[in-house]
Amino acid sequence: MSEITAERPETTTYNVLFVCTGNTCRSPLAQAIAEREISQRGWQHVSIRSAGANAVSGLRASRGAIAAARRHDLDLAEHSSQSLTAELVSWADLILAMSASQLGPVEELGGGEKGQLITEFVGIGEKGVPDPFGGDDEEYERTYDQLEKLVLHVLERIEPLVAP
Repeated sequence: MSEITAERPETTTYNVLFVCTGNTCRSPLAQAIAEREISQRGWQHVSIRSAGANAVSGLRASRGAIAAARRHDLDLAEHSSQSLTAELVSWADLILAMSASQLGPVEELGGGEKGQLITEFVGIGEKGVPDPFGGDDEEYERTYDQLEKLVLHVLERIEPLVAP
């Protein structure tokens, strides 16, 4: 008599893409915060990436973003910016833009139905997240604090879809 074994189905990931302008400040911070949080929650099937709607690929995170991340035990030292591409848009299940101006490029690349302003996604307004680029440490710290709250709300919202 042969033994019947059930094959375990392949798992899929839920892919979240954070988008800002240059992929050197806001979206890398959001990605780092989200990755830490999903790790702490034990979510194995969530992937996070970031990109810039007008990014030059290969740039480091801004000094302010690196410093803000470091103050919160996150490391952006190895971050390398990347441009928003059709491949990234296709990969993503959810695309969260930091400013309304980034939604146009998302839509142009075929992600209109997946893209939303991060603040609208969590239901706290239409303003978005101000760009701290060129600002002082205080401005980057405010941006970090805002992103941390927003990312936690995003994860709460997607939890029914992704939690183990």
